[in-house]
Amino acid sequence: MTRVRVLYFASLREAAGRSDELVETPAASLHGLYDELRARHGFALPAERLRVAMDGTFARWEDAPREGAEVAFIPPVSGG
Repeated sequence: MTRVRVLYFASLREAAGRSDELVETPAASLHGLYDELRARHGFALPAERLRVAMDGTFARWEDAPREGAEVAFIPPVSGG
């Protein structure tokens, strides 16, 4: 198990009902972590529509979550 702090933004924050949470995960990749959280919180957006960052740097979905890392899932931003 790997423990990470997950940050949520925009629609993900609304769906999760929080801006962040500590998670213990068996996921081998950031994609697996997102799939786990999507099932838990009912996120509508597939991973392919998001960007993912780890410790303040954009990451690849296949990267493994690191113990103690801060992972951010960033949905597309709309505005005008």
